[in-house]
Amino acid sequence: MSNVRFDALKTAWAHKPQEVAKVQRASVIFSQNVFTREKMKEYIASNIVEELFDLMDNEKTLSRDIANSVAIGMKKWAMEQGATHYTHWFQPLTGGTAEKHDAFFDFSDNGTPLEKFSGSVLYQQEPDASSFPNGGIRNTFEARGYSAWDPSSPAFVIGDRLCIPTIFVAYTGEALDYKTPLLRSIMAVGKAATAVANYFDKNVKRVYTYLGTEQEFFLVDESLYNARPDLMMTGRTLMGHYSSKNQQLDDHYLGIIPERVLAFMTELEQEALKLGIPIKTRHNEVAPNQFELAPIYEEANLGSDHNQLLMSLMEQVAHHHQFRVLFHEKPFGGVNGSGKHCNWSLGTNTGVNLLAPGKNPYHNLQFVTFLVNVLMAVHRHNGLLKASIASATNAHRLGGHEAPPAIISVFLGTQINEALDQIEHADVDKGIIINAKKEMKLGVGNIPEILLDNTDRNRTSPFAFTGNRFEFRAVGSSANCGGAVLALNAAVAEQLNAFREEVDTLIANGEAKERALFAVIKRCLKECRDIRFDGNGYSEEWQQEAVKRGLDTEKSVPLMIDQYLKESTISMFGNTGVLNRAELESRCEVKWENYSLKLQIESRVFGDLVINHVLPAAKRYQSLLLEKVAHVKQVFDAEEAKSLNEQDCLLIRRIEGHASAIIAGVDKMTKLRVTANHIENQRERALAFHDTIVPIMEDIRKHVDELEMWIDDQLWTLPKYRELLFVH
Repeated sequence: MSNVRFDALKTAWAHKPQEVAKVQRASVIFSQNVFTREKMKEYIASNIVEELFDLMDNEKTLSRDIANSVAIGMKKWAMEQGATHYTHWFQPLTGGTAEKHDAFFDFSDNGTPLEKFSGSVLYQQEPDASSFPNGGIRNTFEARGYSAWDPSSPAFVIGDRLCIPTIFVAYTGEALDYKTPLLRSIMAVGKAATAVANYFDKNVKRVYTYLGTEQEFFLVDESLYNARPDLMMTGRTLMGHYSSKNQQLDDHYLGIIPERVLAFMTELEQEALKLGIPIKTRHNEVAPNQFELAPIYEEANLGSDHNQLLMSLMEQVAHHHQFRVLFHEKPFGGVNGSGKHCNWSLGTNTGVNLLAPGKNPYHNLQFVTFLVNVLMAVHRHNGLLKASIASATNAHRLGGHEAPPAIISVFLGTQINEALDQIEHADVDKGIIINAKKEMKLGVGNIPEILLDNTDRNRTSPFAFTGNRFEFRAVGSSANCGGAVLALNAAVAEQLNAFREEVDTLIANGEAKERALFAVIKRCLKECRDIRFDGNGYSEEWQQEAVKRGLDTEKSVPLMIDQYLKESTISMFGNTGVLNRAELESRCEVKWENYSLKLQIESRVFGDLVINHVLPAAKRYQSLLLEKVAHVKQVFDAEEAKSLNEQDCLLIRRIEGHASAIIAGVDKMTKLRVTANHIENQRERALAFHDTIVPIMEDIRKHVDELEMWIDDQLWTLPKYRELLFVH
């Protein structure tokens, strides 16, 4: 029997690896399509370039006069790359990117056609701010918003368009994107960290935030994807019985990359390298058809931009290979979900990683200073950091199948923990015993020797120290990583400022610098001890222990979002200049609305699938079974017919039971959705969807998945897990 599912399977099986153009060495093609500093020197007048580099390096304001000169050189370079259009490339609160293409083509005053690109359009444009999520900051009749060039992130060419990375703000000045507050947070933590780093080295003039984002994702054959309306419209399977074999054998993890997938990855890497995205690692992840790409770390603003660009590029290249990329955090039940592990660190202009253990006690004092300040920041704002990664999609992933739990804690590893314990309880005039092997009298705050790469791994930790950086593992695969990083930056900036004030007060009162540092470090270690946890984050014991420690254990996404409006959060963002109260309120509105809309769409799609695919298949199979029962009664005597029909009758009743439960569930879900949709307050609406729609969808799915097991395979119209996850 032919149906959409089997037609899709035939197409999927027929797909062969696409030929990829000759692979070029990374060093040859890297940043080929990027307007780098070297190209700026070539295309822009030398005096202008020097001024431009100065403002880029020292965070100065861009003048419109410079913009005019830069625009001339940028247009010339872009047109030589084949560009005919330009666009401001920005990151609205949709979570993706946005761009409006304008042609270089124009007319001169005398009507002569020409290519034109001025500093004014490079510098600023006016997208419609009311058409993007804005949390009430902009009404439809108040549409004006501004996108403005971010010189710290280089322009690039994709296809026929010059893309200019920009911020996006409202006419009234509030940020309507991820980049604006991310840039503010980078400045805030850089300034605060520089002041603290100066305790150890007066040559430190600037501290940079670095980011390396590991991107997990699933690949699904395009023909099978098109046969699953839930994948097409929600990014995940709303139903599907688990495959008998999924990831139990761990045979997919780091296995041989399938030939067709490798062809996709090879082309993707080549195109990413041309755009200056430093892809370093590729491999199979744990779940079938799950993979990961990871770059070399970069300055955080650029790293965030590159991750957004990479996600767009992945979707384009996947299409060339008859794949669809799934960024949803949990596209398939029963197997691993996908995260976006954000590797975060701080480094100085002198080349020192402030989160790397040093080679001597004095450097280790600096390392411990910054380590402890990060611990304090995470401890004070653990609820906010969880809110920064909370979403309707990530809620499916957290706490299951190797994903970190919905409780923020910090993993440090045995040696670091032991060292911090010794520091916390040490007397400044006495030595410290390290592993009961040697005594160290260091004279600099009793800081012990600490080795690089001194931690184990803990896959259940949402925020883990990994030797010379922190890995924020709770961030979801589909998220804009800027949202989590800006919250972390702001929290660390606030803490570093408080730390410096406390140390300076002690120094002003006559305490020696090292002793003052040591005293504040000890106090902080006592205060933030509860955030440190190296055990099993999945255990029930940890859930209970986290409550005792006072950590945020909320599991409802709408309630997690409340963290943005706590007075301590508003104060932290305000004092660091990252987000003001109006911007925080608007972002909460956007998050609540987005949560409701995603569940609204999911419930509608689910109802449609059940009514138009699942129930008709169940009724058809029931009819076939009933016909068979009737025929048996006609051929055999009553007692023998009853015996022969016993299993079929049992199956008919089972199908009817599940079908009836599904019909009742869908009817109830529809009524609850209508009720929720009429709630005007965004927070209350989101809570209604969480409290009423989510549980009933889960209940309906149980019945649907059971029917999939019992209904004749030839009648089931939707591709199954065993097909979606194992066809390459």
